Amino acid sequence: MSTPVSTPVSTPAPTRDSAPTVRAALRSPRLLRTEVLGGLVVALALIPEAISFSIIAGVDPRVGLFASFTMAVSIAFLGGRPAMISAATGAVALVVAPVVRDHGYDYLVATVLLGGAIQVVLGLAGVARLMRFVPRSVMVGFVNALAILIFAAQLPYLVDVPLLVYPMVAVGIAVMVGLPRVTRVVPAPLVAIVALTAFTVVAALDVPDVGDQGELPDSLPSLLVPDVPLDLETLRIIAPYALGMALVGLLESLLTAKLVDEVTGTRSGKTREAWGQGVANVITGCFGGMGGCAMIGQTLINVKVSGARTRISTFLAGVFLLVMVVGFGDVVAIIPMAALVAVMVMVSVGTFDWHSVRPATLRRMPRSETAVMLTTVVVTVTTHNLAIGVVVGVLAAMTLFARRVAHLTDLRREVVTGPDGSSTAVYTVTGELFFASSNDLPARFEYAADPEHVVIDLSGAHVWDASTVASLDAVTATYARRHQQVEIVGLQGASAERHGRLTGRLPIH
Repeated sequence: MSTPVSTPVSTPAPTRDSAPTVRAALRSPRLLRTEVLGGLVVALALIPEAISFSIIAGVDPRVGLFASFTMAVSIAFLGGRPAMISAATGAVALVVAPVVRDHGYDYLVATVLLGGAIQVVLGLAGVARLMRFVPRSVMVGFVNALAILIFAAQLPYLVDVPLLVYPMVAVGIAVMVGLPRVTRVVPAPLVAIVALTAFTVVAALDVPDVGDQGELPDSLPSLLVPDVPLDLETLRIIAPYALGMALVGLLESLLTAKLVDEVTGTRSGKTREAWGQGVANVITGCFGGMGGCAMIGQTLINVKVSGARTRISTFLAGVFLLVMVVGFGDVVAIIPMAALVAVMVMVSVGTFDWHSVRPATLRRMPRSETAVMLTTVVVTVTTHNLAIGVVVGVLAAMTLFARRVAHLTDLRREVVTGPDGSSTAVYTVTGELFFASSNDLPARFEYAADPEHVVIDLSGAHVWDASTVASLDAVTATYARRHQQVEIVGLQGASAERHGRLTGRLPIH
């Protein structure tokens, strides 16, 4: 008898609904090697990005590097999505940058602490359940925009640089494309980074390296209490930025978790991920970090490129990062940026959903779905903010869906003559009745042509909101003014309950 998928602990091999556990990875040299090498590659890719995000936030590179360490190690234990990487991110850096600029570093730390606390509250309140309202077209747009932003982020390292950088990037890409066809024992990105670094050192090439991005720390992070007044004025200053940080961080983290679920064919605990992100940010703030959230690019390196699947890789990414920048800073500093650019270019190519832009797909896909996907991409790329792009995409999807469903509502009129010769106008309404489909409902009745008795049959319709009840009240009021009798029939279940509770109690305009 096969082992049921509801008990993945007893199934060491991954299936559609299960993944290797930490215990299984520790017992398998092959799985453990994958986790270790995946964490190492991610750590190498994190260093220049953490430094860059520190510059965006207006703080010392140490702040971003230490934040990446504490976020990765904390979320490895607290998060709900194994193998997902959390660290200092550009989205959070953009949100908190004004705090540093206008009020200083201590207010930044206070903002991170409050933002983490807000995330914990939102997570425990079940905000993760809102992910069900993110449609597939928004997810596709989110992924494609992310790929474009990852690629665009590499362009500064390809402008005004020595000519040697370009063939080095090309060689790095060639290694990552060709090596997996020969062997997958060692992650191709790690081979590319080591090979290009060795070539740069042996040939004594003068090309941009990690050391050019900023000074690396030489000591371990320590606990820090922000020097800010504990009063309402401080809360007024930091609260808007803390709320923005919390929302952006949760949105990016939950979307990343959903994406990894699809890539790996496994399920994750979204609620645990939400409050886990909050606790990780509180821990990060206690060590003076700038806060962060899930990093989609590094997560895809870990999951898609390296093949990691457990919390071991996430934990080791943070540990390797700290060990390398503190203990081996001189070695890390000589890694050429061309190697890391090549890795991120391959990540962007692998992230983009090429199937979504094929002519055959575009011909088959409803225009509204394509419009939502393009809207998400354009807004995200324009604002450089994944959260704003997703919110606009969801709003566009909701609007187009409401418009599409509104047109499915139908109203038909029939005049029936009874045995006694009296006439009755019967209106049969079918479809979903809500604000978008029912607002023009009163204008579709033929009041002057109708006989004294009118029946509105709603057995094929559903009443969803107060707007519909108000529209039905407007219809009955108009007939009443003309001394005509109206009878509404066919309402059932929730529709009958909603209509009975609201009818006659709403203002008619």
